Order: sequence, then structure tokens, then C-alpha cells
Amino acid sequence: MPKSERTLTREDILPLEEYARIRKDRRREHIARKKRRRLAVGPHVTVIFENWDSMWYQVHEMLLAEKGGEEQIADELAAYAPLVPNGHELVATVMFEIEDPDRRERILSRLGGVEHAMAIRFDGEIVKGVPEHDVERSTDDGRASSVHFMHFPMTDEQAAKFKATQGPVIFAIDHPHYRHLAVIPPEVVEELKGDIR
Repeated sequence: MPKSERTLTREDILPLEEYARIRKDRRREHIARKKRRRLAVGPHVTVIFENWDSMWYQVHEMLLAEKGGEEQIADELAAYAPLVPNGHELVATVMFEIEDPDRRERILSRLGGVEHAMAIRFDGEIVKGVPEHDVERSTDDGRASSVHFMHFPMTDEQAAKFKATQGPVIFAIDHPHYRHLAVIPPEVVEELKGDIR
């Protein structure tokens, strides 16, 4: 079964010694893949569209760093397998990248609920973002996390239109304190079409 049609499972995880032998090549592939799946939205947001390969790499890197054994494998799969697109969605890590800690705190303190203000638009369609429900990303006092894991689920009709689109595809954030749009470059759109069945 092609990777685009399945999730990440225990059977996909290599022994750490084996992963260490191929890590350099996999890291090079990962960096190249991220360039093809990256988007800047406004002055502070970077979007990375995830797929099976990026989550496979992330799990192995976490295991190599922490060496937590079988128990950690289960935890990492529980955290990252849900971020593999299911064939009718795009999945993205959305990061607010602000170097200065004081400025970062000021900006994030006004962005509560931003995870409910993201959408992808194409061919008259609006696909609203749905945050991953692993943890709450906004606090009761209106502060947003700097990292959000977002799903953009499509209907069958939307998925077919996305696969066929030749027009612009737009990533939109429509929050009162962060309203920005970005046209997803055509080469990135072509890459993302591989995430949709």
C-alpha cells in the first residue's frame, strides 16, 4: 500500500542502529522536502505541510534524541501518526516565529483562538482548518501557542477540485490581530496534490 494511503505504524519504525546508519541521507531528503512544502504567511508565520515521510522522520529523530525504548515509540506514534494526511485532507504545522521573547509574548497574548481562523481557498472552495486535539492551543486569557497542528479536511468534491486545480490556492489567517493571506506557490500545490487521493 502506498504511503499516501496509510498511517504510520510500529512496523514502520526502524531499530535505532539502523536509522543512525541512514540518518544523514534521510536528513538531506527531509530538508529538501520541507523546502517544497513550506509557506510564509504574513510577517511571523511559517507553515510546513506534513506528510507520511515528515512524520516518519520526526518520530525517528525523537527516538534517537531521547532513547526511551518501546514505551517512547508508542508515545511518539500517538503524537505524530495523527498528523499524517488521511487522503482527503492537508495537514500543516503552523509556527509563529518571533525571535525576541518580549515581542513574542506581546503578540501571542493577543492571538487566542487563531487556530480557528485558518483556511485554504481554491476554485471557490473554502476548507476551514481544524486544530489537532492533542492539547488546547489557546488559553482562557487569550494567549495562543506558538505552534499549531492543523488539519484541512476536504469533501470528496473538494478533494477532486484540489487535485485538478490550476488556479491560485490561498492560505488565509483571519484573526482580528493577524489577518494575512499567502498564495501557495504552484510547485508547492503540485507537491500537496500527492497528499490527496
